[in-house]
Amino acid sequence: QVQLVESGGGLVQAGGSLRLSCAASGLTFSSYGMGWFRQAPGKEREFVAAISWGGRGTYYTDSVKGRFTISRDNAKNTVFLQMNSLKPEDTAVYYCAAGNSPYSVVVGKTSRDYGSWGQGTQVTVSS
Repeated sequence: QVQLVESGGGLVQAGGSLRLSCAASGLTFSSYGMGWFRQAPGKEREFVAAISWGGRGTYYTDSVKGRFTISRDNAKNTVFLQMNSLKPEDTAVYYCAAGNSPYSVVVGKTSRDYGSWGQGTQVTVSS
């Protein structure tokens, strides 16, 4: 059974930084692409960032490029999202997700590309 547990969320002022972590178990972590999504109140869940199973490919939604960095530590079965220069519009529940299949050549940017999800961690950015 795959388990993904996010941590690191919280309340931060605009311009500040947070580092989210997602600890994975129940899968061969190093074989799966991983993604971060977010959902703000009243809005649909949206793609934020993704990293390939090998870690060489990273992808970001335009609104976070240059501010957020996704990375992974396969030895610790953990994926990270470093968030800098945070803005009030980044306020949302952030979810990590594991790809549907191992060794995928496609790094997904939609919810359909991911089969396992964490419970989410709240990020609130005050103005």
